[in-house]
Amino acid sequence: MNRPRAVRIAVGPQDSADWACDAVRAGGGVVVDASEAQGLVWTDFDSTAQLIETLANNPDITWVQVPFSGVETYLPYIDEARTWTSAKGVFGGAVAELALGLLLGGMRHIAGYAREQQWTEDYGRTLFGARVTILGAGGIAQSLISMLKPFNCHITVVRNREGDVPGADVVLTTSRLHEALLRADAVLMAIALTPHTHGIMGKAEFQSMQSHAWIVNVGRGKQIITEDLMWALETGEIGGAALDVTDPEPLPTGHPLWSLPNCIITPHVGNTAEMVPPLLALRIAENVRRFAAGEQLIGIVDRAVGY
Repeated sequence: MNRPRAVRIAVGPQDSADWACDAVRAGGGVVVDASEAQGLVWTDFDSTAQLIETLANNPDITWVQVPFSGVETYLPYIDEARTWTSAKGVFGGAVAELALGLLLGGMRHIAGYAREQQWTEDYGRTLFGARVTILGAGGIAQSLISMLKPFNCHITVVRNREGDVPGADVVLTTSRLHEALLRADAVLMAIALTPHTHGIMGKAEFQSMQSHAWIVNVGRGKQIITEDLMWALETGEIGGAALDVTDPEPLPTGHPLWSLPNCIITPHVGNTAEMVPPLLALRIAENVRRFAAGEQLIGIVDRAVGY
């Protein structure tokens, strides 16, 4: 009895990621040149033009796996001719871990103490029993909900459509964002960048927040209007901000945000180069297996919603 041929997968750019090739094989695929491939696993974060050129030159590729969750750069090229899958959900735990660390660093004034060179008076609020609003309902949000439960937080989730979110106390649509901000002690942003979420947090939203509340953004920098955030921080409209993403990004040397005492900035490190291979390899292997079996892939990009 003849066994079906293994699914043919190219790894780009230029077969450079040995770990990704190993993941393809672990899923039952065979690594081939793009000219022979049915699917393409892309591992580079900064070569969009090369990816699009590879696809243009190889029309038989019907599935594309990209290495990150945000796919706004690729949306103009996504159509019904190919299935695109992202890494949404892959790094949820790691990004949520950073978000929680940033929140504690702000609310407990850990970052502020670290900047001092002498003994100071005490500052800070506890996260125990706090009211936390999370923007987003994906993998990062789900991980955050699990991590926040031991703190006995009251959790409100804001999402783009109605529906339950496991572990959340309240779920609201984005049309009720201001309601979700009013009583929050902390606001955590973990949403995809779409036209609807671009600039979703501006002056009016910061005015809705409590004066002690912290905002943490591990989504995309353009979701916060930077000038409005600076106003909110400088005037004490909110307690502080912890940003793993900024607009512009990278944040230029000398930008005023760097010097604000109630602002914490990390250089987009929700997942690091060390974390990517072992976490993304599991998704690649599973999707290769599913692709070969004709099953639905994980992380399919919906062009209509933008992620």
